[in-house]
Amino acid sequence: MNATSKPLNNFPVLHTRDLDQAREAVSDVYLPHQLTRASAGPMEMTLNACGNRGVTIGYLTYQAETTLRMPAPEEFYHLNLTTAGHTFGAREDGRRAETGAGASGLLLMPDRDCTVTWSPDAEQLILRFSRTRLENHAADLLGQNIGEPVEFDFGVDLTTARGRSLLASAEFMAAEMNRVGGIADNPLIVEQLESFVMSNLLLAVPNTYTNTLDAPAPTVNLGRLKPVVDFMEANADEAISPAELARVGHMSIRTLHASFQQVLQTTPMDYLRRIRMERVRTELISNPDPELKITDLAARWGFYHPSRFAARYRETYGELPSETVLRHR
Repeated sequence: MNATSKPLNNFPVLHTRDLDQAREAVSDVYLPHQLTRASAGPMEMTLNACGNRGVTIGYLTYQAETTLRMPAPEEFYHLNLTTAGHTFGAREDGRRAETGAGASGLLLMPDRDCTVTWSPDAEQLILRFSRTRLENHAADLLGQNIGEPVEFDFGVDLTTARGRSLLASAEFMAAEMNRVGGIADNPLIVEQLESFVMSNLLLAVPNTYTNTLDAPAPTVNLGRLKPVVDFMEANADEAISPAELARVGHMSIRTLHASFQQVLQTTPMDYLRRIRMERVRTELISNPDPELKITDLAARWGFYHPSRFAARYRETYGELPSETVLRHR
């Protein structure tokens, strides 16, 4: 097995044939557990992982039949997405679930012990979400407090449309975090990517709030959106998330999005990008500095991909940013 070709290979934690080393590494990154091997045959464990206390994403394989006995994680949810081979999970409440490559996974609750047995060829993308991070995100989506752990199904179906979206979002996150010179060092974009995955999780895996999330979101009128728009205008040069905008407007993220679509025919973040694009254009026109770098100016307003920024700018104003500068020198 070539460990360098596996997901998140730019964030290696351990590649080993030693059972104790494997257990210690996975315990450090995810949670303490007991690890046993079905036979004395060879094992070739690989763990790659990156993230923070809020959200960690990693790739794990043992290349041997192994069993993990895990106590309740307490402060974390774990999403185990099987990408090769299969696993079998048993939870202390009697729930059982089998996973297969690209078709299913497991959701480990903060308050339940569980045991998972891996086939020799099993590989997983594993995401760990802190209770605070995931439950706050759910609260922002719903516009209500979350007092208890979100009760998720144990088995995760990845064959539904929402399940495929969840798997795709996790794979996208792993690929982008692993990209050299990519987004891993940009906290704002990483946070948005984490929120994207968590939204997919809450929609794809049946849970306490599925019926509420599936119901049409209530909307508000333009007057209720004015504080949100004013906040965007006043803070366009700052990192702003949909959750923050929802809190400014005293509404859920779902109501925020539904209201922007209904009243302004756009999304909140697209509206914010319009404001930022106009600020860039204003500076391109008014800044007399002959050493002005368009890419630096664009990045200051949240546009980090020069080619995408130039294309969006031309689509909006009918000319490239450099042409705007030339016309106003």
